[in-house]
Amino acid sequence: MRWLIPIFLYVLLEVYAFQVVKTMTKNLWLQIGYFVLSLLILGYVIYIFANYDRSVGPTKYTLRASGLLLLTIVPKLILVLFMFGEDIIRVCIAGYTYLTNTFFEGTATEYLPDRRKFISQIALGVAAIPFAGLLHGIFRGKYNFKVIRHVLHFDDLPAAFDGFRITQISDIHSGSFDDAAKIEYAVDLINEQESDLLLFTGDIVNTVAEEMDDWIDTFKRIKNPKYGKYSVLGNHDYGEYVTWNSQEEKEANFNAIKDIHNKIDFNLLLNDSAFVEKDGERIAVIGVENWGHNFKKAGDLTKASKKVAQEDFKVLLSHDPSHWEHEVKKHTDHYHLTLSGHTHGFQFGIEIPGFIRWSPVQYVYKQWAGMYDEMGRYLNVNRGFGFHAFPGRVGIWPEITVIELRKKTQLS
Repeated sequence: MRWLIPIFLYVLLEVYAFQVVKTMTKNLWLQIGYFVLSLLILGYVIYIFANYDRSVGPTKYTLRASGLLLLTIVPKLILVLFMFGEDIIRVCIAGYTYLTNTFFEGTATEYLPDRRKFISQIALGVAAIPFAGLLHGIFRGKYNFKVIRHVLHFDDLPAAFDGFRITQISDIHSGSFDDAAKIEYAVDLINEQESDLLLFTGDIVNTVAEEMDDWIDTFKRIKNPKYGKYSVLGNHDYGEYVTWNSQEEKEANFNAIKDIHNKIDFNLLLNDSAFVEKDGERIAVIGVENWGHNFKKAGDLTKASKKVAQEDFKVLLSHDPSHWEHEVKKHTDHYHLTLSGHTHGFQFGIEIPGFIRWSPVQYVYKQWAGMYDEMGRYLNVNRGFGFHAFPGRVGIWPEITVIELRKKTQLS
């Protein structure tokens, strides 16, 4: 029964889409070609997901299938909106014609007018926009790396750290990569920032440690800044989206994932902290395990901060931004800057600085991409380095964040 509604909606989608094709061309072979192509794509998607192996988890095949599904469904949804809207108008015209002919003229006519070709043309033109956007996102957008820069001012920043630069990356999702040259380019881009400190905020894989085997040497090329590289875990790093033969196998995978951080020269913080010292002053880098309002809650902020004094300047690494919203931002210990990721900005949206900023993920996460400031406490939600579930990015590009800390003065 749970499949009846999706099947009905998909059939409705195809019926309307096929009506557009029939309106646009009377060529029987083109109509048959469209029908066969739709069946082949649907069959491929059903085959891939029907044979999904939870002991393996997401693969490049499931990514490809989800991409094909969106490429076909999203444009057809646009067609349905136009065609359904036209049907409402046609029904109204039919009702008016029926009433006027029957009661005032006494004549019999065809009450339901034919579909208008120009409506189908407009619908196809509008549907081509998301189709082109999705195609671009799959083939180019997912590796369209952007460096996003922020300058933050603090009253209580230790003077020695005025001008201190932090690079943040997040959500590598190495199991999704399919272009080594693009990843090499991104690593070079990280190195070009020449920041003082490099921080990674979780999700190094999709599900299993082996996903990073081919990428260890690539990520090991990330230069070790003067003040080090620190990292935390994300929800995907716990192996909870795959079925294991035993608890021991799951724990072995988890240990292997933690070991990846050491292999690429990151200091993994597991509910722990470290101090960065410069010219006799210090700031604290605090890393919690994953804490999500709707995901795994392994993070322990109290434990992670036990070595940190209340007056210390604090940079907190916490993968899921809901942690900041529900626990961190009002904490009495005053966490100055929190760095998160997790949302990917949904890998789909519209961002035009100063004009519009929208993504479906904003209806789930209050803080979903970029820098947020409340009560003098900052949260940066990195849009992610890699991609997951959908093999592309549309309007929300992969991000390398560079944050410069500044000592606030009377003039700043």
